[in-house]
Amino acid sequence: MNVLEEEQTAFEIGVVVPKRDVKEGDKASDCVEVLVDEFRNLGLVVERVHGVVDEFIKLAAPLETLGRAAAELHIKKRTPIGMDLEFEWEEVDAFERQPDGSLFSWCERFRCYRHLIYGIINKSQSSVTLRFDSKEFQWEVGEYLLQKLESERIVKEVFPLHDEIKRKKLLQTWALHWWDFTNQPIDEIYSYFGTKIAIYFAFLGMYTRWLLFPAAFGLILHMFDFGSLQLLVLPIFFISIILWAIMFSQFWKRKNNALLARWKIRYPIRADLGYRQGMEWSSSQSIEIAKKWGTDKTKEKEMFQRIEWFGRLMRFRNDAIIIFSIICLQLPFELAYAHIYEVIGSDIMKFGLTTIYLFAIQLLTQIGGKISVKLIKYENNENTEKKADSLVYKVFGLYFMQSYIGVFYHALLHRNFSTLRKVLIQRLLVSQVLENLLENTLPYLKYSYKKYRVRSKKKREKGSSTGKIQFASRVEKEYLKPSYSASIGMELEDGLFDDFLEVALQFGMIMMFACAFPLAFAFATLNNITEIRADALKLLAMLRRPTPRFSTTIGAWLNIFQFLVVMSICTNCALLVWLYDEEGKWKIEPGLAAILVMEHVLLLIKFGFSRFVPEEPAWVKADRVKDATTAENMCSKQLLRNISGERATFGELKKSQ
Repeated sequence: MNVLEEEQTAFEIGVVVPKRDVKEGDKASDCVEVLVDEFRNLGLVVERVHGVVDEFIKLAAPLETLGRAAAELHIKKRTPIGMDLEFEWEEVDAFERQPDGSLFSWCERFRCYRHLIYGIINKSQSSVTLRFDSKEFQWEVGEYLLQKLESERIVKEVFPLHDEIKRKKLLQTWALHWWDFTNQPIDEIYSYFGTKIAIYFAFLGMYTRWLLFPAAFGLILHMFDFGSLQLLVLPIFFISIILWAIMFSQFWKRKNNALLARWKIRYPIRADLGYRQGMEWSSSQSIEIAKKWGTDKTKEKEMFQRIEWFGRLMRFRNDAIIIFSIICLQLPFELAYAHIYEVIGSDIMKFGLTTIYLFAIQLLTQIGGKISVKLIKYENNENTEKKADSLVYKVFGLYFMQSYIGVFYHALLHRNFSTLRKVLIQRLLVSQVLENLLENTLPYLKYSYKKYRVRSKKKREKGSSTGKIQFASRVEKEYLKPSYSASIGMELEDGLFDDFLEVALQFGMIMMFACAFPLAFAFATLNNITEIRADALKLLAMLRRPTPRFSTTIGAWLNIFQFLVVMSICTNCALLVWLYDEEGKWKIEPGLAAILVMEHVLLLIKFGFSRFVPEEPAWVKADRVKDATTAENMCSKQLLRNISGERATFGELKKSQ
């Protein structure tokens, strides 16, 4: 077996336990010592680090240890013939490598780590007495050790560690590498952070590059006065950006498929939090139904249909509740704020009103998000990613009303063009600058506050307030950093929820009011160039290494972007009608009729363009067909050999009789 030389084993998992002094005679029954011994028995490399108030157990796994775990988990990996087969350590050379040359991706390695450390079980014939300081408890037969220690609050947390060598390399080639603007080392990001984060940055980079065209067009409209031709130039600009948005969404699908092909990932793949592949609904409910009904296919079919349609009705009910709440509660609140802001003359009063509004809307959004999470628990979604998509749709509805209703009010009801531009500038410049500052400042403030609390606790234990306590170990500094979590629905989403939400709201703002403020595309381009590096720096320096989540697409966010394109066609046509009909008479003259016809034509193009631009690049399709043909031929030959062998064996047995 020729195993390629794997890179130097790095510590990738940290386990946090309270620090304490253990006497030599008590080590045999000390639960932390038992845990460390079990880790070593699994073949893991263990290093113990004593921090200020906690002890940190760093874990690394040799390639063979990960390989054995992958085989136990029946992880499927790509082979040179294009088939995904269950991994076997003895046949390691039959499986393809990752872009960085490693055997397993970060998602696969993390899944193997969890299987190993959470799979430690008491296999003895009797319970084991464990101690922690003065506390004593039983490790029962068949009980998992790490889960037991977590329930006893001895193991505080298990979290992924940064690989310092790879982290510093990404800092130099990505986060601090400003000269390439939108170019990013996507393969290295995939190898280090996993599929979901890599796809986000690939999407953000492509989106920013594509923004250069409408940004240049918008700058030309802003810099030159077209006079009487303005009413002709704006429709041309509007048609251009709608076609641009339609092509962008379609070409992103091609880019997405190309990335999956490059990373040797079959599309589509369902996965749950990066820990296991497979559909929760099919894996749990199917087994229960099969046990209940056995071979009765008719009743089994009826039960599947009942579960399917019940789940759909529950999702429809929950969506109706959210929409009804937005219309009855949030819409009047937003309209009242927009109207009061319009009639107030004092700038100080407007500032005070906006401050109250921002606090109130954050509270309403948090409440709406919590209600959405509770409603999703009653939906029959296939897996966690489906639940996350359901959360995205519901919460985006709240933010859509919050972000755009005031702009709609100024644009379509008051028809106040100057106020509309001021609001757009405020939202695009002030809001996004403040969001970027908060996004990168809050993690540092949280980190500093945690260090302050640890220092204070240590000083109280010592009974002295003099002397500065230093955090010498890197693992302790990582533990004190905030995790990459979502502001809403942390049970279902990670920090990418907020990052995607920010991009989607920006896309809606610049698209839906493009005719009123063409320069918005230039502001968005500059913001996104900064956003790429700021998000990279946040992930590499300010936060813990995120828990890998497996996803092959951007999920529900693509549908939201396409919905915003449709909304943009309607809103921009309304703006053009307003500009054309300055007197407000709304006469159906040739110009207005042309705008209405243009709206219908663009909607038709939006829904028909996908037939002209295939989602899968030709080379990806060719490779897929080639792999399928090769796999089919090999399976056919193997099957024929097996049949021939069986016939020959049968013939020999017949002759011997």
